[in-house]
Amino acid sequence: MKKIKIKTLSVILLLLMAHSFMRLYGQNARIKFDTDRKIGEVDKNIYGSFVEHLGRCVYGGIYEPGSPLSDSDGFRKDVLKAIKGLNVSLIRYPGGNFVSNYHWLDGVGPTSERVPRMELAWTRLETNDFGTNEFIKFCRSIGRGIVRYT
Repeated sequence: MKKIKIKTLSVILLLLMAHSFMRLYGQNARIKFDTDRKIGEVDKNIYGSFVEHLGRCVYGGIYEPGSPLSDSDGFRKDVLKAIKGLNVSLIRYPGGNFVSNYHWLDGVGPTSERVPRMELAWTRLETNDFGTNEFIKFCRSIGRGIVRYT
């Protein structure tokens, strides 16, 4: 019985000491943001984004030919304005899972001559109405850099 009491008291004493130690030294922890100290420039190109054919990102989002909200190239003017406001430096296309099955030549040339392909990531038919040509026009219309994966 005495051994159990001594062990219990020892554990309690150690816990109290550890708690006191943490309170004593933990109060001195600080984080300081020194806005006057400049280490180097942050390259604007690390803040990129991507366009993926998921949901309404492309069709019904960026690209909606014939809509009263779209310009002559079929790009939604309200979406272009919102994207410009994000100040994204580079836009990658295709992005996300769509990159796994997309070939850049499928989106080149007149849309009437483009071959529709089964999109394996989203298991639907991709018409290629929005393709490489449209993506480049889109980036130029918002004044952003282009990153294209082939």
